[in-house]
Amino acid sequence: MWKEFKEFAMRGNVVDMAVGIIIGASFGKIITSLVNDIMMPPIGFLLGKVDFSSLAITLHQKTADYPAVVISYGSFINTLINFIIVAFAMFIVIKQVNKVTRPKQPTKKDCPFCCSNIPVQAKRCPDCTSDLT
Repeated sequence: MWKEFKEFAMRGNVVDMAVGIIIGASFGKIITSLVNDIMMPPIGFLLGKVDFSSLAITLHQKTADYPAVVISYGSFINTLINFIIVAFAMFIVIKQVNKVTRPKQPTKKDCPFCCSNIPVQAKRCPDCTSDLT
């Protein structure tokens, strides 16, 4: 059983997935810091010196027996901007990976009549003049 587990855990896909999760979590922390510490303060300043993280609607004030009931929509705005940045960054990364890994379209093909190598767009073979449409 230990041998099977070791084979499973050391498979390339499992190790790649683990590395991806760890890097993704670190990337998420970087983006969260970017949004909360770099982007939101200037945006809040431009919108009238607003700290988005403190924006909330209080439904019920705190009492001695009951905690405050608060809708923290400012925190939601920060999280939404965080998500948009992460989604856009992942879109760019995946688009670049697809561009690199996508197989190139063939530019040549064989004529079915004379077997000569001709361009894919050819409508007629230049060697045997056969119609290829």
